[in-house]
Amino acid sequence: MHGLGNDFMMVDLISQQVMLNPDLIRKLSDRRFGIGFDQLLTVRPPAEPESDFRYSIYNADGSEAEQCGNGARCFLRFVRDEGLTTKSTIRLETSSGNITCKLEKDANITVDMGKPALQPVEIPFIADTSQINYNLHLAPERADTFLISAVNVGNPHAVITVPSVNSAPVLEVGPLVERHPRFPEGVNVGFMEIVTRKKIRLRVFERGVGETKACGTGACAAVVAGRLQGLLDETVEVELTGGQLNVTWGGDNDTIKMTGPACKVYEGRLQI
Repeated sequence: MHGLGNDFMMVDLISQQVMLNPDLIRKLSDRRFGIGFDQLLTVRPPAEPESDFRYSIYNADGSEAEQCGNGARCFLRFVRDEGLTTKSTIRLETSSGNITCKLEKDANITVDMGKPALQPVEIPFIADTSQINYNLHLAPERADTFLISAVNVGNPHAVITVPSVNSAPVLEVGPLVERHPRFPEGVNVGFMEIVTRKKIRLRVFERGVGETKACGTGACAAVVAGRLQGLLDETVEVELTGGQLNVTWGGDNDTIKMTGPACKVYEGRLQI
């Protein structure tokens, strides 16, 4: 499946059992020798009676991610297509908290991503005080410093505002910020171009994956960062390489709402 080109291998672990490990996930993610995907998503029974499913996310490098917004939309589409639920709104347990997904009348899916975390200890990010923007020196051998916003929307994000995403140094700077020592658990890196108060363009270098066609949590983090800087309105169209998402955040204690498509590409059987 994919959400705007951010692609996933979906595995039903309710009706079958598979022992996953990082080496196996890396093999499956290979686009020539395996299935090929940005993330592998698993559907599991919930631990809490008020939840519908447990949602686990594994990056292409075998590491586990806390959250994935594009994947959450695909999750709802998958469990409905597979007959695992008939609900149009479901509650998912993730390693970073619970989220809800709703099927809209136009077939798009809205995910309530919860409230953003902005305190350094919650991200996690090493800083003395909480700020809207931080200066980040990339490496001892480099003279350049980048101004970033640090946000956690289920997983950690660093957002850099750039004049143009087309000329942004995504592949050069992304890996340096992703594994920067001030982000002890690594970080997803977003490069945001402000078009208007109601529209941004975004490219994201994802932790454990590399640059992807789209990143749902990255879109949410960028809108939060732009709102905190006073640059964006409450509802923003986010233009990613793979297509468009709509993100709404009222600020303060409001939760983030993200709406976009989820597409099934193919299904098959694989013996492991």
